Amino acid sequence: MTLANHITVVRILLIPVFVLFAVYYGRSIEDGRPEEWLRIASIIVFITASVTDLLDGWVARKFGQMSRVGAVLDPIADKGLLLTALITLTFSKWTYAFPLWFLVLVIARDIVIMTGCLVVKHLNGKLEVHPSLIGKTATATQMVALAWVMLQFPGHLYPIYVAGAFTLLSGLGYVLDGVSQLRHHDTPHA
Repeated sequence: MTLANHITVVRILLIPVFVLFAVYYGRSIEDGRPEEWLRIASIIVFITASVTDLLDGWVARKFGQMSRVGAVLDPIADKGLLLTALITLTFSKWTYAFPLWFLVLVIARDIVIMTGCLVVKHLNGKLEVHPSLIGKTATATQMVALAWVMLQFPGHLYPIYVAGAFTLLSGLGYVLDGVSQLRHHDTPHA
């Protein structure tokens, strides 16, 4: 376990702490006595966890700590933080929350991508992963939407619609890339 991996583990351990603060904040709203310190605490924990994503990558590159464990843990921590925050902010009773359709879209896209990867790997014997600008934009817009909802800014649906559009487009892009890899594999070689 390298220092970078320890930082990733800290991110994973911060996820349930974020959930506790966020859920209890939602309950305080339901009880008619919003306890703003719980919302502030959930934001601080989320930001801290997000910063560890940048930090573990920097430490791994700077000190040559790239590892197999890190290659597995880092995406689990990233997706775990993002999905947990979306789920929590969809079902807890914050004043502004995520609509259910957005959560379904994000989860469905991830399932389609994972299933597609397995199919391409199985049929081709290999898989070439091509991170796309639109995929990175989808993640960035999802994070902006999360921040908007956590900060309880009015007009929260606008960044959610933008994030939803990029999420859908990135999913379609990955599907087309997978289909292209399958077609390339099926092309007879002379």
